[in-house]
Amino acid sequence: MSNKFQRSSPQMLGAGVGMDASVVSSTASNQPRKRVKRCCRNFVTFMCTQVGVGALIVFYAICGALAFMNIEREYVDKTAAYVLELRQNYSQRLWNITEEHNLIDKPLWVNETNAVLREYQVQIAAIIKNGYMGRSPAQIWSFPAALMFCLSVITMIGYGNMVPRTPWGKGFTVIYATFGIPLYILYFLNMGRVLARSFKFLYRSMHDCTQERSYDARLEALENGSSLGALTLRKKIIVPSTACLWVIIFYVLTGTIMFANWEKWSFLNSFYFCMTSLCKIGFGDFVPGASLTTAADVDAATHKLREDISADPNEVSELQRITDQHSKLAINFIYMLLGMGLVAMCRNLMREEVRVKLKEMKEDAKLCVEDTRLRFVGCCGDPRDLYENDYY
Repeated sequence: MSNKFQRSSPQMLGAGVGMDASVVSSTASNQPRKRVKRCCRNFVTFMCTQVGVGALIVFYAICGALAFMNIEREYVDKTAAYVLELRQNYSQRLWNITEEHNLIDKPLWVNETNAVLREYQVQIAAIIKNGYMGRSPAQIWSFPAALMFCLSVITMIGYGNMVPRTPWGKGFTVIYATFGIPLYILYFLNMGRVLARSFKFLYRSMHDCTQERSYDARLEALENGSSLGALTLRKKIIVPSTACLWVIIFYVLTGTIMFANWEKWSFLNSFYFCMTSLCKIGFGDFVPGASLTTAADVDAATHKLREDISADPNEVSELQRITDQHSKLAINFIYMLLGMGLVAMCRNLMREEVRVKLKEMKEDAKLCVEDTRLRFVGCCGDPRDLYENDYY
């Protein structure tokens, strides 16, 4: 028996060593996989935070702007050549009318020229209605305009002042909106929650500082339990809706002054744009970034100066001076995103106030019903029934 155990012990030892080696090797092979899973989990957790979502939505908008620029600039617009040919044809028709009638029959000349001009006006209006803006795709799809287009897509404002023309651009818009809108909703909810907590803390701190409390009241609160008493008082403070409205009004007025100075709009038009954008109406008649000058505009002005002798030579230098204005558009972009966060903040705070008011109304309704019941019993029933419970 001892010899058998002695002979079998090396085999069992070898099997144990082999099993331990396989376990160690499998554990060592699983370590990089666990590290990758841990890194991915931490990355997803960070991207779901307020800072991560904000950075992700900015990065998503910038990548979308660059993609739309590369896609839509490949579009060959034949409308400009058609408009140029149309203008030349109608100019020739006007010249023929002038050459034929000249000053011999002025009423006939006026009637025929008005008919030609009306026909030209109708055709130009139809072309503009189909999306012609008098600029090339390189001028239309500048980086500022593409960035504002991406913002209008993911925030569901939809200004409509510029649209993709190529099939690839239309398909990419669908894909871009499919992933961008849920990302914006996540940003909207997170930013609204954070701003609501911050504003609530600030409002309660200001309320505590401005509230007059006597020493006797504080001493009584300490005797009754200071922490619970102070906590109860702080919980009863609710941010009113008027405070939220004042914050929104101040933010809109700030944007009104900013856009009026940068975009050369009137104060009424600037206020109108801020309100329609923050309310997600987005008519598209006023869009920031349209007044920004790009390199394509400078090239067009240079080409015009070479062909037209009467053109102003100072125009090119003026355009080159104001070309680098993309910092203004970045501020406009941040203004819109922060404004959406403030709207979400007001939504959360007003919802909390509505809940408190509804709860108070429910309690008041119960007290009113109970008081009405007691009065009815007191008038129609036996008054001794009211005091029946006092004897038992």
